[in-house]
Amino acid sequence: MAAVRLGILGGTFDPVHLGHLVLAEQAREQLDLGRVLWVPAGEPWRKPERPVSAAEHRLTMVRLATDGHEAFEASAMEIERGGPSYSAETLGALREQRPGSELFFILGADALQDLPNWREPERIVQLATVVVAAREGERAPPGELEGLVPGLSKRVAWVEMPRIDISASDLRRRAAEGRSLRYLVPAAVEAYIREHGLYRGS
Repeated sequence: MAAVRLGILGGTFDPVHLGHLVLAEQAREQLDLGRVLWVPAGEPWRKPERPVSAAEHRLTMVRLATDGHEAFEASAMEIERGGPSYSAETLGALREQRPGSELFFILGADALQDLPNWREPERIVQLATVVVAAREGERAPPGELEGLVPGLSKRVAWVEMPRIDISASDLRRRAAEGRSLRYLVPAAVEAYIREHGLYRGS
């Protein structure tokens, strides 16, 4: 497999929405990524407080959302691996599978602050450049980054993106109430949610 500048966007994607797509596209464009790999978590260990939709539903929604973008690719690697989904393991596997590729691990600003609580955050920083979405003036200074994870300040790349206040929890609530998700998720994802009755029992 050819070596590329490879972006990795992980998440529960329950459901995937336009905020995820804008983040992935801004990272692709601003960092000249050849490909962005979307990796739905098999078992999201950081979200034990709520039921999560079946992995096959979340993977299908990601495939529907990214269909037609030549640089976007949905991956079932964490689902197929089984057990809790740890980003450090995923990045390690990608390093072995795609030797020579430069890895860029894409995060939202909230996830950056939570990074110290993840499994092996130092290994994540060693394996990939950590890409963080932030508006101008919201970038954490080097000292704060080093306080989160040693070495992070030298392994971070910032991407500018507009503030898009769409949350998956709000989308699930809207779907449970039978309300429209139009213009918040791709049309194909909205149709899939409706067809399969996702979140109606939430």
